[in-house]
Amino acid sequence: MGKIRTRNQHQAEFVKCIQKFGGKYQTWEIFADFISMFACAISNGIDRVHFKPREEMYMQIIRKYTNEEQAIFPEMMGHVINGMEENRDCDFLGELYMALDLGSHWKGQFFTPYNVCECMAGITINDNVQTLEKQEWISVNDPACGAGATLVAAANIFHRKKINYQTQVLFTANDIDRVVAQMCYIQLSLLGCAGWVAVANTISNPVCGDPLMPVEKPGQEFWYTPFYFRGEWNCRRQIQIFKEMCGSWITPIEERNPGKI
Repeated sequence: MGKIRTRNQHQAEFVKCIQKFGGKYQTWEIFADFISMFACAISNGIDRVHFKPREEMYMQIIRKYTNEEQAIFPEMMGHVINGMEENRDCDFLGELYMALDLGSHWKGQFFTPYNVCECMAGITINDNVQTLEKQEWISVNDPACGAGATLVAAANIFHRKKINYQTQVLFTANDIDRVVAQMCYIQLSLLGCAGWVAVANTISNPVCGDPLMPVEKPGQEFWYTPFYFRGEWNCRRQIQIFKEMCGSWITPIEERNPGKI
């Protein structure tokens, strides 16, 4: 592995952790395994519906490494957590992914730089500020999310505008590539974003249903963030279920249809 250019010390230390494997495995294999295990660890702490297959996935991956090698993965996890804690305004995993030259040209993977994502998110949010102020909650979607840079930027802009994105914004995302979708899931989870990331083809197999309760179709894989299960969002899902069961004869006291950007 040649010299890798990184943004900060935590990214540099993450690369050093990969180098500790001594070339026994391909860089892509180590990175993909780390991302899958990290995503499973987050999901299995809260999502009981998908617990069993993800626990099996985790154990299948970790078993191929020695005890010494297994000890490196928590160290890598710590660098991701601490790196995002020190500077939440960046695409930590996406930058590492591109720095390690892991992008697949077959899937057209070239992640948009974070400052460009921040610009796009800022324009979209600024154009919808009045809508945001009128709604109890809104949803934001990225149909080709990559590592989630645009959604991460959106969360940071909401934060700067004093909008509580953890209770007022539902983040939804899709990507055809499982590893990068899991990267997006990890970063949204660490930022405390409520929402989900679907591994699905947006064109040939799009996600359907209400953003609060998407319909999981064959060929799709959903990852729900821990904050998706917060009380506010659980209450909104229960209200939505009640409205669907009782039909259109129910008229809410105050209409609170969510916006969408």
